[in-house]
Amino acid sequence: MIEYENLGKVNKKFREELLKTFETVLDSGWFILGKNVSEFEKTFSEFVGTKYCVGVGSGLDALILSVKALGFESGSEIIVPSNTYIATILAIIHCNLKPVLVEPDINTYNIDPNKIEEKISNSTKAILVVHLYGKSCEMDPLLEISKKYDLKIIEDCAQSHGAKYKDKVTGSFGDLSAFSFYPTKNLGALGDAGCITTNNENYYQLLKQLRNYGSDIKYQNELVGFNSRMDEIQAAFLQIKLKYLDDINSHKRELAKVYLDNVKSDFIKPLVSKDYHDIYHIFCVRHQRRNELKDYLLKNNIKTEIHYPIPPYKQNALKNYWGNEAFPISDEIHNTVLSLPCSYSNTKEEIYKVVEVINKF
Repeated sequence: MIEYENLGKVNKKFREELLKTFETVLDSGWFILGKNVSEFEKTFSEFVGTKYCVGVGSGLDALILSVKALGFESGSEIIVPSNTYIATILAIIHCNLKPVLVEPDINTYNIDPNKIEEKISNSTKAILVVHLYGKSCEMDPLLEISKKYDLKIIEDCAQSHGAKYKDKVTGSFGDLSAFSFYPTKNLGALGDAGCITTNNENYYQLLKQLRNYGSDIKYQNELVGFNSRMDEIQAAFLQIKLKYLDDINSHKRELAKVYLDNVKSDFIKPLVSKDYHDIYHIFCVRHQRRNELKDYLLKNNIKTEIHYPIPPYKQNALKNYWGNEAFPISDEIHNTVLSLPCSYSNTKEEIYKVVEVINKF
């Protein structure tokens, strides 16, 4: 069986370092907001190319706190891609703001800059861009639109650790940028964790309070805050794995190249362009008989996933937000996309086998 993902195999490569670090943190007796979090924040901000980084409890928390820190009035609108994972939209709703959906570019799966301006109103305050599947959004026109209409840019970098647009790393474009370190990410913790990067010192100081009950000084609470602090143990694990992130991304890019060079043209493959350095958190193809293809591959001992089978605007939790508004491009993506094995745990030999099988479909 060729697995889609095997986190046991992924983390086995770091096992000795992880175990040694676990013992060090355990013996220290300090588990919340200590030196490991501070060291990881410093190292990760340097990796991204920002002045500041704030470690939080999860990727969703990173998004919520990013939106909250901007201080928009209740009911303000934030533009967001219609095909994103639901977490991006939940963050907006949890801050009592209105998500306004914009269709993606069918070729990149990221928000289409050409469709944004028609959705801008007097209530629009920000664009929440999502670098989906490990490909950066087309940031130049997005930054131009934000400047033209005085809008904030929030980046959802949950799937784009180390992805670049014109040699600039995602997480360095926005006013605030949210990362998830969910275990399956290219940079994955051994539990939940997230962070926010920024170049704005005021946001940085505010976020440090928001994540810690609204407090800078113990038992003194200046804000109505949250409990969302990256654990010391996860920070220490992430510090280890960050050293290997370039290797992880390179490995996934090599596997992706096998697909790109060898999968036949019956399948719509990811767009490759010189402006983008893709890190293939997810390698997806599209096919009109997607469900049949998934079953066929499973019968041939190849596991796949769908990212995502149900668009957010069709989820029961959100179906009343957009009425009868249609999103046909997103529907096309959600109905045809299939994620193929492309893990740090997969070998090139396995990927060549996937190619051999899929080309016979």
